[in-house]
Amino acid sequence: MRWELSQDQEMYRESMRGWVEKFAPSDAVRGWFDSGDSSDFDSKFVSDGWFSVGLSEDIGGQGGGLLELALTAVELARCAAPSSAWTASVLAAPLLPPDLAEKVLQSGEFAAVVADSSRPLDAPPTLAVSGNVVTGVVASVLGADRADHLVVPVAGADGVQLVSVASSAPGVSVERSVLLDRSRSVATVRFEGVAVEPLEAGAGALSEASLASAVLTAADSLGAMEKMLELAVEYSKTRQQFGVPIGSFQAVKHAAAAILVSVEAARSIVYYAAESVRTGHEERALHAATAKAQVTASGVGAADSALTIHGAVGYTWEHDLHLFYKRAKLDENLFGAPAVWNERIAEALPLLPNVAV
Repeated sequence: MRWELSQDQEMYRESMRGWVEKFAPSDAVRGWFDSGDSSDFDSKFVSDGWFSVGLSEDIGGQGGGLLELALTAVELARCAAPSSAWTASVLAAPLLPPDLAEKVLQSGEFAAVVADSSRPLDAPPTLAVSGNVVTGVVASVLGADRADHLVVPVAGADGVQLVSVASSAPGVSVERSVLLDRSRSVATVRFEGVAVEPLEAGAGALSEASLASAVLTAADSLGAMEKMLELAVEYSKTRQQFGVPIGSFQAVKHAAAAILVSVEAARSIVYYAAESVRTGHEERALHAATAKAQVTASGVGAADSALTIHGAVGYTWEHDLHLFYKRAKLDENLFGAPAVWNERIAEALPLLPNVAV
C-alpha cells in the first residue's frame, strides 16, 4: 500500500521543511549540542506557530491531527533539530485541562509526561499517590528538563490515575541527563512529598498518548532514514575508488536500494498508523505498534548501511552522518524497544485453532 498525502498536507510538509532547514542548519544544531541549550530554537518554533499544529483548537492548537504531528516529526529529524520539548508537550497537552494545555501550546510553557522513556508511555506506573501526595523517582523522562508542567501517571486506589504538578513546586527536582543523541534530552524527576492535582484524563487517555508516542517516534526514525539515504547517495557519487565513484559498485547500489525500500515502506506505515490512531480505528493499537516496531528497527538497519557506505569518514565528528545515526539508534528504544511492541502485536493477533487433520 502507498499512502498519499492531501494537497494541504503536502503544502504543510514543504513549508515545514523550508522553515526547519532555515532555522536549524547543521552549524546551528552543532552549536546547540556544544552549549546544551536549544531554547532559542524552541522559542522560535513556538512563536512562528509550528508548535501547536496537529492539536485540537479546543486546547489551543491549530487543528489537524496525528498525521500533521508525524509530518512535523519527520522534518525535525531530517535536520537533527531539537525536539524533546515539542514531542513531550504534544503528548502531554491533551491530558491537561484546556486552559493549561493552551498555555503549553501557545506560550512555550512546555509540559512532559513523567514516565521512563525507555518504556511505553502506558506501562504500569512506578509511582503511587496517597492522599494527593506523591513521593518517588522516575528516570529518563523525555523533555522533563524543559517542562514547566508535569503530567504524572500514578497507581491509585482505582487503578492508573493521572495527576499534575508544576515542575517548580516544592519537593520537585529535575536533573538533566546527557544522551549520545544530543538532539534530545531526558531528565530524572524526583518527588519528595509533593502535593498534586488530579486530572480528569485517565488510563484511556494515557493509552491514546502512548499510541501517539509510538507513531511520532516512528516518524522521527523515518526522517532520519530519509536524510541518511540522501547523505549516502551524495557521498557515493563523489567518493572514488579505483578511479571511479563508489556508487558505480554493485554492492553500494544494493545497499542504497535497500535503504530506499525501507524508507518507502516506513513512510506508508507511519502515515497509515497516524490516521488510524486519529480516527479511532478499532485496530489502531496494532497499527501503532507495527509502526514503532518495524520502522524504528528499519531505521537502525538503514543507519548501519549508511555508515558502511561512508566508510571511515562516517565515524568522524566532522561529518553529519553521526547526527542521524545516533538519532535512529535512540528512536529504536525510545518509548519501548521493538521487542516490546512486537509482543503487543503478537498478543493482539488471533491464534489459529489447532485443528486435527
